[in-house]
Amino acid sequence: MGLTRSELLDRISSRELTEWMAFAQLEPFGSDAYYLGHAIVAHVIANVNRGKGQPEYKVGEFMPKFEDEIQSADQMLQFARTMTMALGGEDHSGG
Repeated sequence: MGLTRSELLDRISSRELTEWMAFAQLEPFGSDAYYLGHAIVAHVIANVNRGKGQPEYKVGEFMPKFEDEIQSADQMLQFARTMTMALGGEDHSGG
């Protein structure tokens, strides 16, 4: 079983954490490496199929971006309703 973030931060120094972060930038591992592999494949396919004179695609264009998007309460509620219905649930919120 893995450690929680809090447990990890209790056991690792700031210096070691910084070193791991730097290493991950040079040598991606975990999900970053997984996504990079898929991005490379998509990059190659897109480039061999691009139109004549169309600029070359970059690998980074195919990497997923998981940036936090600020959503309104209405947007979050709509997402919850959509997921509830998609999973076979019922919306009892009256909205």
